[in-house]
Amino acid sequence: RSIFELWGHGRSAGELYASLKNYPMDKMFPYLQSDSTYKIRIHTFNKTLTQAQKVQKIDALEFLPFKGKVNLKNPEHIFWILEDYGMDPNNVPEEPFHLYFGRWIADGQRELIESYSVKKRHFIGNTSMDACLSFIMANHGRVKPNDLVYDPFVGTGGLLISSAHFGAYVCGSDIDYNTIHGLGKATRKNQKWRGPDENIRANLRQYGLEKYYIDALVSDSSRPIWRKGMLFDAIITDPPYGIREATRRTALQKETVKSAERSAENHIFVSSSYHLSDIFFDLLKFAAEYLVMGGRLVYWLPIYRPEYTEEIIPRHPCLKLISNCEQMLSSHTSRRLITMEKVKEFKDQDQNSYLLDGQYMPYRGHNSFREKYFSGVTKRIAKEEKDNQK
Repeated sequence: RSIFELWGHGRSAGELYASLKNYPMDKMFPYLQSDSTYKIRIHTFNKTLTQAQKVQKIDALEFLPFKGKVNLKNPEHIFWILEDYGMDPNNVPEEPFHLYFGRWIADGQRELIESYSVKKRHFIGNTSMDACLSFIMANHGRVKPNDLVYDPFVGTGGLLISSAHFGAYVCGSDIDYNTIHGLGKATRKNQKWRGPDENIRANLRQYGLEKYYIDALVSDSSRPIWRKGMLFDAIITDPPYGIREATRRTALQKETVKSAERSAENHIFVSSSYHLSDIFFDLLKFAAEYLVMGGRLVYWLPIYRPEYTEEIIPRHPCLKLISNCEQMLSSHTSRRLITMEKVKEFKDQDQNSYLLDGQYMPYRGHNSFREKYFSGVTKRIAKEEKDNQK
């Protein structure tokens, strides 16, 4: 939420004051000048203090050699007392577990979570990414102005918005013709059909970001349509897991004649199943080939927690694993935010290098994620029904 220069820390007020007295004076001095202005604020985690209690704690810091004047409206320097009363709202201690004092440097951008909330967004779908997670993914991708960012499973374009906010030019593709063109049934409550202006471009226009939007194409991610070469500074995406969105790819007419589908606009295509392991391998191979050197791939990997090991994270010789963060979905499933960086130029011999990897077989465990996900749901429902009968 904020960044501070830490001047002192303790498990009690006495320890905090002793820590502050030991802080080097030469580091304090630039902010204590007689011609400067300052104010001290206090924030407590998991406890509310009265104004009198706050003033008392601030007055206790009078031993600090402040020479400037107090300015509560527009100070040059702001200092904070932070008190941590733990995480249990039902058992709040009288005294804090930790106390901190430091100089405020900058706030984060948490206001973006509210201003870009999916609830207020013009065009959404079943799996539109939460605004907070979208910005986290853009941060992991180190998105910066004038970057070119691509989402191969673009859906309603939620991940493009966060990248465009940071000044990147954005584009995407998806196999779903109706979603790309904003056609068919709406996913928003109390709305039956999508409106004529519900599309990805309209979403970016809503936030004043349309100038960063290149386009979204109807395309199969397993069959890249791009010219050869390093094109993208970041690839940020959320592949389908087969839970709320189907995993599919285009197929030849003779392969799956019976599975032909027709959209609301008489757009006909033939699809076949697309295993999760193949989705992730195609994604890594695409990133290895089309990312610029140092470019990043950021994506979500669904996990069945009882079987999780580091070995099931897909790898590629051109990509280095940077981070692996977990978001819990249920007691038995989660998804992991995987961030990889391109460290080696893609060669023809890297095309199917993963097939030679002895770890390839564990990756295929992702293919049964849908069955494992719903087996857990079934067990939970059965348990709830049993408990209700007692």
